Amino acid sequence: MTAMRTAVVTGASSGIGAATARRLAEAGFHVFLAARRVDRIEALASEIGGTAVATDVTSTDSVAALAAAVGPRLDVLVNNAGGAFGSSSVAEAEAEDWRQMYEVNVIGLMQVTRALLPALLASGAGAIVNVGSTAGRIAYEGGAGYTAAKHGTQVVTETLRLELWDQPVRVMEIAPGMVKTDEFALVRFGGDADKAAAVYQGVEEPLVADDIADAIAWMVTRPAHVNIDSLVIKPRAQAAQHKVHRVTD
Repeated sequence: MTAMRTAVVTGASSGIGAATARRLAEAGFHVFLAARRVDRIEALASEIGGTAVATDVTSTDSVAALAAAVGPRLDVLVNNAGGAFGSSSVAEAEAEDWRQMYEVNVIGLMQVTRALLPALLASGAGAIVNVGSTAGRIAYEGGAGYTAAKHGTQVVTETLRLELWDQPVRVMEIAPGMVKTDEFALVRFGGDADKAAAVYQGVEEPLVADDIADAIAWMVTRPAHVNIDSLVIKPRAQAAQHKVHRVTD
């Protein structure tokens, strides 16, 4: 009897992470939902038949507990935990915001990957998808801290691909553009709902979390010899970070 395929999704309590967990469960994976907000991941785990694991990706001990919960074999890892904090210029930046973004988007990604890599290799055909951003490819005013962190996500992915070139694991990155979720912009602007809403104002069809989840599910279900090195995905309305079609009254 073939064992059920398994997947870990970090940052699974909301947004892209929660949507990805649902998509992978639909594709036949048993999903380990890793996030700090236990109530949310427990509710989602109950919904999709997965396993909730309270996880802080910035804590070595917490990540070790996640690896222990997963066990010796893993098919898919989706490093989705991340986030943006603040939108100040470099001249007015808060060091703690930058530190927090690097800890989650880069150090956290490294710690989870390092802890789960033996299990991914043990599967004989593992897959890693790191959730980056178009911000990891271009600079824009007010975004230096986040763009620096997401450039880090991209470069870690590229380096890992080189380091694991002869191992039975695929290393991939998805880089979304404008995705409208319930929390991303709200968190970035410190809970200011007006500023968060302004990001998407006039954009009739931004991407939503399930668009990214659908793409991630497609990436990890390609044949084992197919590596989607990098997938940039933006809404039709967004030609670039600074060029977005907005409908005005």
